[in-house]
Amino acid sequence: MEFKVKMLENELWWGGSAYHGAKMPYDAKTELCGDFRKLALNQTMPLYMSNRGRVIWSDSPFAYEIKNGEFVLEGEGEFYLEQFGTTLREAHTGARARFFPLKKRRLNRDFFKTVQYNTWIECLYNQTQEHILRYAHAIIDNGFEPGILMIDEGWHGRYGQWEFDRLKFPDPKAMVDELHSLGFKVMLWIVPNVCPDGEFFIKLYERNISLYKDNPDACIFVGDKNQPYRPALFAWWNGFSAMLDFSRESDREFLDSQLQHLMTEYGIDGFKFDGGSLSRYASSVTGEISSDLTPAQLNMEWNKFAQQYDYHEYKDTYCGAQYPTIQRLSDRHHSWGEVDRDAKQIDLGLASIIPCSIAEGIIGHPFICPDMVGGGEWKCFLPGMPVDSELFVRWAQLSALFPMMQYSKAPWDVLDEESCRLVIEAGTLHKDFTHEIMEMVTRAEETGEPILRSLEYNYPGQNYGYIVDEFMLEDKYLVAPVIEKGARERRVILPEGEWLADDGMVYGKGEYVISAPLDRLIYFKKKISQ
Repeated sequence: MEFKVKMLENELWWGGSAYHGAKMPYDAKTELCGDFRKLALNQTMPLYMSNRGRVIWSDSPFAYEIKNGEFVLEGEGEFYLEQFGTTLREAHTGARARFFPLKKRRLNRDFFKTVQYNTWIECLYNQTQEHILRYAHAIIDNGFEPGILMIDEGWHGRYGQWEFDRLKFPDPKAMVDELHSLGFKVMLWIVPNVCPDGEFFIKLYERNISLYKDNPDACIFVGDKNQPYRPALFAWWNGFSAMLDFSRESDREFLDSQLQHLMTEYGIDGFKFDGGSLSRYASSVTGEISSDLTPAQLNMEWNKFAQQYDYHEYKDTYCGAQYPTIQRLSDRHHSWGEVDRDAKQIDLGLASIIPCSIAEGIIGHPFICPDMVGGGEWKCFLPGMPVDSELFVRWAQLSALFPMMQYSKAPWDVLDEESCRLVIEAGTLHKDFTHEIMEMVTRAEETGEPILRSLEYNYPGQNYGYIVDEFMLEDKYLVAPVIEKGARERRVILPEGEWLADDGMVYGKGEYVISAPLDRLIYFKKKISQ
């Protein structure tokens, strides 16, 4: 069915995919189209909310076009247009209560209290025991705090057969024990893919056929409807694979048994759950998939499965805002970028992080981590590619007062001594805010409201909707990082109240140009009247 909503005069909208955050707020000039039934990037919700309290929701993913001040949506589910108060915050809280109430869960506090580390950019596919241990020791030797350490893609053998590659990791138990002794928690990267060849796969396939004949619900792979006993093959960034269907108990048990083995045998603490996105499940190359579930539902089941693990991380989540989970922005380029709401192509540089994170929170994901400091797009760090030390420092500063922050590329290898010191200081600042961040996490676990907020969310009706280079932590702190190369000052807009700056100066409501040398992150604490 088709569903149309005309924007009101001066109405601004947020929602859909966090990936599109740099194009938000949507207004009468916005032109954007796509189809969430086929492509849903990063965190996506079938939801739009306006600064006038209006909410658009659908029970299912839909195709969308935003043009000439109008939403034109088409999908198989029911559409709703609801009024919840008159502000963006009321729209968010009303939509959450009505459409995606938050389930109660206490997240592991290790994610928030110190910096996280991911070995992807540092090692790429060459993940080895020697390299991991060298990286971990260098973290500490160079003055960084230990924290959660995620060993990324390449630690394993064939996809779907989750065991350490013993040529790369001759003694994984000793490695994990050593990492634990250094103060790290250890997570491993996994995907719901299974390589569609080799002895391991053939045994599974033969087993699946016999199970399928006896019990259709026990088939391990999403199949091909045109050939019921043949697993469907799906396109992804490493070729073509069979994929698991987590609506089936057999698939859940198949993967869980392997992950439990990694935890009990080697002491692994948890897992980074990559892939399994709606878009991947929609990319069958062998025909119409046999599952009764849509690609959106298959992604939802994958994410639901992953929540049983205390240490987890997600990146591609459709309609998952009812669950308190650790979410990270999609991979960013090692570039400054710019926010151009009219551009056809979204620039995924440093400047995109704040608007995309605001979007991530407003659609219902408060526990957010920006991408790895310096960027997580591996093609930007190939041999011979330059590293911008100023960008690296400003990226660390921007991330410091997020609920979480994460490193990958080793700063001590690519930065001069002074720049590395400033990056360490950013991590120290994050740790200094541990108590405050923990309190915010606890409140978000109860309410589901964003921790990281826009000024429009906290101060409606004051023309703050287009401010996307500042953010607030709840309503207590305002953060104004530098996101422009070479800048040593920046414009800051402060809302009503008295604001105590990081340098001790006190400001009132207004617009200011404030000095921002390379060693400074500008932030303010709102003074509470006695």
